[in-house]
Amino acid sequence: MKKSDIKVGFVSLGCPKNQLDTEVMLAHIAQAGYTITPEESEADVVIVNTCAFIESAKQEAIDNILDVAWLKENANLKALIVTGCLPERYREELLTEMPEIDAVLGVGSIHHITEAIEAALAKAEGKYARFDDKEKLALGGDRVVTTGDAYAYLKISEGCSNRCAYCAIPYIRGNMRSRTVEDIVAEAKTLDEMGIKELILVAQDTSAYGFDLYGEYALPRLIRAITDATKIPWIRLLYCYPDKITPELVAEMAGNDRVVKYIDIPLQHASDAVLARMNRHGDSACIKDAIHRLREGVPGIVLRTTFITGFPGETEEDFETLCRFVKEEKFECVGVFPYSREEGTPAYDMPDQVDAQIAQDRADILMRTQAEISENWKQSFVGKTEHVLCEGYDVVAEAYFGRTRCDAPEIDGKVYFTSPAGTKYEEGEMVDVKISAAMDYDLVGETIL
Repeated sequence: MKKSDIKVGFVSLGCPKNQLDTEVMLAHIAQAGYTITPEESEADVVIVNTCAFIESAKQEAIDNILDVAWLKENANLKALIVTGCLPERYREELLTEMPEIDAVLGVGSIHHITEAIEAALAKAEGKYARFDDKEKLALGGDRVVTTGDAYAYLKISEGCSNRCAYCAIPYIRGNMRSRTVEDIVAEAKTLDEMGIKELILVAQDTSAYGFDLYGEYALPRLIRAITDATKIPWIRLLYCYPDKITPELVAEMAGNDRVVKYIDIPLQHASDAVLARMNRHGDSACIKDAIHRLREGVPGIVLRTTFITGFPGETEEDFETLCRFVKEEKFECVGVFPYSREEGTPAYDMPDQVDAQIAQDRADILMRTQAEISENWKQSFVGKTEHVLCEGYDVVAEAYFGRTRCDAPEIDGKVYFTSPAGTKYEEGEMVDVKISAAMDYDLVGETIL
């Protein structure tokens, strides 16, 4: 059977950083001559690239693996391969407890995906399993962009050295390793040539970029280099930590018109006692200082953050401190997650574990608190004209949809818009939209010709 006759499907789970690993594997598969299909039901081989960050992500991964395995009995599927964080973290369990799986790859072995496909199809005795040293993984490389023509993610480093007490990422992905400025800029130039209009810089801790290579936080330098080398109109920053919001980064965001005035800063809490137990770098004073400098230095900046409720030892007083903080700071976008107790992390064995229902109740209360803030912020757009990056057409809504600079893909809202003159728009096109209404998370408007 020729490789071109073998159809390979993909299920990619988890964060954008995991999605980039999927894109690298897709490039290897395409270059090897296999046919890539978006339809799992017609695939000969399906690869499930998994997340295992928290319990819900692990369960989602297992559910997807079992759903795909069903195709072995009911469709054309000949081989099931599991890659990414789940096998890296639970390799023995997957190999011994899930006979449906034909091959597994750890996070350091993504460049060996075609070998895994060959072994899985050959049905050799014993399952193919490869777990290379994750900290020696070659970063970057060819990729198949899966996010469409409008935007693309760009991973600037891998791993994390922060060692937050609740987080399994350092044990799964290893310590932080930055790519060189030159390597990243070369990939940015390729994406620019493809017509990408928004470049989203990601890492486990984007703001720590370059410290291992250059002895300094080099994110501002990287942003300037990308700006000088490309014409991509929007550059967006995700996953920046408050203790590394340097004056240079604030100045670069303020003075560079192509950096969207939006930043994602995972804060996780506002109580000093909880932050200390979390082993977060920086206390509440550091967090408030970073927020103040961003608000003052970059007028109109949109701040997105995330919080964890129910961390071990969190008292009612700690939670009330967090609620007051959210009310005072009025973040435009907030995500809240109840604490997930993860094996192998320091927090797993901490005393005073908070009941899971209490953690969930606190998360619900905090989200209700934030909902009013977000609703008022969204209402402030009504009557204004916003620059919108078109991402497609929704046949159900009978409207185009896209995002303003205030919205990151997948996690924030959208703008649904129509054209009074019936003008057609393409994915990746920038249009001006006058906002006429605001829903819970999305905006509605009409293009200005």
